Amino acid sequence: LLVLATGARHSYFGKDAWESLAPGLKKIDDATAIRARILAAFEQAESCEDAAERCRLLTFVIVGAGPTGVELAGAIAELAHHGLQGEFRRADPASARVILVQSAPRVLPAMADSLAAAALVSLRQLGVDVRLNARVEQIDTAGVTVGGERITAGTVLWAAGVMASPAGRWLDARRDNAGRIIVEADLAVAGLDGVWAIGDTAACPSPEGGTLPGLAAVAKQQG
Repeated sequence: LLVLATGARHSYFGKDAWESLAPGLKKIDDATAIRARILAAFEQAESCEDAAERCRLLTFVIVGAGPTGVELAGAIAELAHHGLQGEFRRADPASARVILVQSAPRVLPAMADSLAAAALVSLRQLGVDVRLNARVEQIDTAGVTVGGERITAGTVLWAAGVMASPAGRWLDARRDNAGRIIVEADLAVAGLDGVWAIGDTAACPSPEGGTLPGLAAVAKQQG
């Protein structure tokens, strides 16, 4: 009996130099580092005397509007508008810009249209600037370039591409474009007796068609 649950990592679509500039969220350590980075941005803005630099520090760009990107954008916007209210004298947290960039025509592309539409409304109510059909062309220490537009930003976070672990290559199993092992409805790996794959390692068929999204809830149920 072998159950593969080797997870996934971020894919920067061949732009691996962006990884240090736009970290992703996959592990607890990632979450801790991102939280510290976001809070540090507000603290630096408080001590900054230059208005333009303060604006840059309070601009947050999230690349990718899947579940992780949507949650990140919403959490940062909620923190800025509500969680940090009254905490600073010079910098106004509510003036922070939270920009969510998505190359697809809608947020949450792996989910139902109704859920995506509701999420979009909620994001905009929180003050998130959602940019659809927009592709990131450059990321550097000063910000990003999106669709030819330069955006100066102090914090850029990556939630766009996901690449499965090399488990599928180890087994020479059928894989999807993200490298996930294509499994049967019972999570079995076709052609290999006694081998199953779950979580981000597996591309599991959904009863409604397509594949199940790479969410913690799905992985827990598969486990």
